[in-house]
Amino acid sequence: MLLFAHPPVAQLVEQLAFNQTVGGSNPPGRTLCMKANNFKHTCIRLRKRGYALGEIVKITGRPKTSVYFHIKSIELSETVKRAIKKQWAIRIKTFNKARKGKSNFNRHPHQFINWTGNIVSLVAHLLFDGELRHSGCFYTNQNKVLLDKVENLMRKVYDYPPQRSEPTPSVYRTSYYNVELSAYIKEKTKELLFCIPTMPKELKRSFLRTFFDDEGSVYFIGNKRLVRGYQHSSEILNIIHSLLNDFGVTSKIDEKYHEIVISGRENLKRFRAEINFSPSVSINPNRKNSVWKRPLEKREILQMALNSYQ
Repeated sequence: MLLFAHPPVAQLVEQLAFNQTVGGSNPPGRTLCMKANNFKHTCIRLRKRGYALGEIVKITGRPKTSVYFHIKSIELSETVKRAIKKQWAIRIKTFNKARKGKSNFNRHPHQFINWTGNIVSLVAHLLFDGELRHSGCFYTNQNKVLLDKVENLMRKVYDYPPQRSEPTPSVYRTSYYNVELSAYIKEKTKELLFCIPTMPKELKRSFLRTFFDDEGSVYFIGNKRLVRGYQHSSEILNIIHSLLNDFGVTSKIDEKYHEIVISGRENLKRFRAEINFSPSVSINPNRKNSVWKRPLEKREILQMALNSYQ
């Protein structure tokens, strides 16, 4: 792209090469650019005609530092400066477009076609308690057991370790900063939500258990016994409701509180037998509204609720 009204760089390069070969109008033994004095005047003349530093380097074939020494005191016009900035903006935009969605360090995810229980669980964890930003994939939970699980599952898709942090006391985050990984998981998340209703039962079970590990709780106070799962997305709540039906578990969507609710002895027994919570996934006893005030696994509380039926 020619931004300035001066002869093309390639044309001047050819002209200077010819002058160096035959001497041009210079006396024998002297050429336009090989003698220091002529090189200096060439740089100054080109600069005054509006050529940028890089263009003069290309024309003369000399190092950038040598060219700059002779032109550093010659200011370009505002018009030329604006044109150079515009050219750089176009180059950067073109580069970014070409690099969009690609890792800067060539760290690529392992792509998969077939869904397994582990892969369903990984993508579901990142969907429920995770974040898929442009910059990468993030998973946050107060259960270190679940963070360990996500990191172990991620090794099936991505070879590089995450960064761990504690953004708030007793709440932990594992972070994978990779735009290509994030873009890939986003696509697989859409695929999972579309396909899970027709997937084999074992994959549906992995999806449901991951949902209740991340978003679920057991409400057991007095005679009230419930398994609840919070989710702001109505689409996902409807998918959960439908999948629970496939296991014979009746549930109700509470739109006011954005949750799905399972109640009744037989329903809770069926939920425990078919889905349940993963081992070692516990409640947070330090929460202000904690009923138990001690660490308990979610599946323990569910069993206590079932045992309380007469």
